[in-house]
Amino acid sequence: MKNRKFNLLKDSLLLVLILLINFSCERNISDDAIVATFPTTAEVFTDSPIGMGTNFYFPYGPDELNPIGSKLNAWTVDENESYLGTASMRFDVPSSNDPEGNYAGAIFRTEGAGRDLSGYDALTFWAKASQGITVGEMGFGEDFFPNKYITTIKDVSIGTTWKKYIIPIPDASKLIQERGMFRYAAGTQGTNGSGYTFWIDELKFEKLGTIGQPRPSIANGVNKIIDSFNGITIPMADLKETFNMPSGLDQVVLPAPAYFVFRSSNPTVATVDATGLITVIGSGTTVITANIGGTLNATTNEFVGGLNSIDSITINSLGTFSLPAIPTRDPSKVLSIFSDHYTNVPVAYYNGFWLPGSTTGSADFSVNGDNILNYTNFNYVGIATSNPTLNASAMTHIHFDMYVPNSVPSNFDFLISIEDWGPNQVDNGGDDTRQQIFVSRSQVQANTWISIDAPLNLANRNNIGLIIMENINGSSLSNFYMDNIYFYKQP
Repeated sequence: MKNRKFNLLKDSLLLVLILLINFSCERNISDDAIVATFPTTAEVFTDSPIGMGTNFYFPYGPDELNPIGSKLNAWTVDENESYLGTASMRFDVPSSNDPEGNYAGAIFRTEGAGRDLSGYDALTFWAKASQGITVGEMGFGEDFFPNKYITTIKDVSIGTTWKKYIIPIPDASKLIQERGMFRYAAGTQGTNGSGYTFWIDELKFEKLGTIGQPRPSIANGVNKIIDSFNGITIPMADLKETFNMPSGLDQVVLPAPAYFVFRSSNPTVATVDATGLITVIGSGTTVITANIGGTLNATTNEFVGGLNSIDSITINSLGTFSLPAIPTRDPSKVLSIFSDHYTNVPVAYYNGFWLPGSTTGSADFSVNGDNILNYTNFNYVGIATSNPTLNASAMTHIHFDMYVPNSVPSNFDFLISIEDWGPNQVDNGGDDTRQQIFVSRSQVQANTWISIDAPLNLANRNNIGLIIMENINGSSLSNFYMDNIYFYKQP
């Protein structure tokens, strides 16, 4: 009996020892870790869609800028054209006046959990067109939710003979469960509104090994300096990565913020989140940089591994920012173009420009939820109320709040023009009328909000399509803020 008890005890101790050894040798897995067990299928389309499932083509729908949306049936499989094999993907871009959609655009999203693309360095395909054309955007990583790793190249020139195209992957290690296999958007801006056709074949992910010199960038390759204020949020709008291609030429890719790791040298002045949104929280100076492929050491606040951005953004926080006075006019007597205190009418764009000649950029920001228009490198800009044109026939005045930071140029001379496009609602359609409002140096002060109110004297004001702001008479104004732009009826 004693021997049996002893043997049982010995066996139990041996089992505990084995379990302890196994647990001590087992590596702890992070709660955030995802085991990459997803398909590594490279092909998206050869002679037919590969591994995409039955429901994978999703056209872009209507939005504020395009109430029609893309043409739903722009994509088909063409068995009469191919680079290799027996078929290709055909894209019929509609004319600009097609009532079923005035452009072609969609995503190709694989069904199921997604694919592991971490072993590849590019998406490649062969393409040709019915005429020489430029496709506005092509890329991958868009799945409509959450579009985390969307990657795009812009203005893709396609000729009438088959040619191979390469879209580099910014950091393939991120793509272990990707559903967005391809995306495109093609309009008729370069064909004067005429439709056309292009074909794509052999669409697949590849490990080329011949793409070199990756250079991530967050500020167009320059060390940008921004004077700002506490409470302002500044989105990064210029995330890029440049690659040297097998041809020897450079290719610029627009990666999603999720590819980057961001760093603020002084987090007490400003922080930057995973989406690239800079939030200014205190007075002083900080330098924002980024990295692709590495990590940020939380203790040292330094990047570990990866590639650092070739540029930076320096934030000089000047302290507390004063917002313009809250408008108090009756909303029923206001047509708001831009304000957080009224319901805005449909606006096609707030920074429209005409080439050649325009230099104006945007650095729009938000202060505690109040959005501000910030025009930089300014010479002229247009705000379009053409979607549809605005009926302001019941309004008597127009209002702007304007802020010039730092100093007002001694040669300041500012012109605001309001254009009514007439019954045909077409810019330069032969029946346009215009009112001009001049703002002189004596009306403006630096570092403070000034209000501009002017009576409307347009004979016709029921088809207002454009508001233009511009420097005149050699004015050197380069940077200013705008808020609370609206028409109103004077009691």
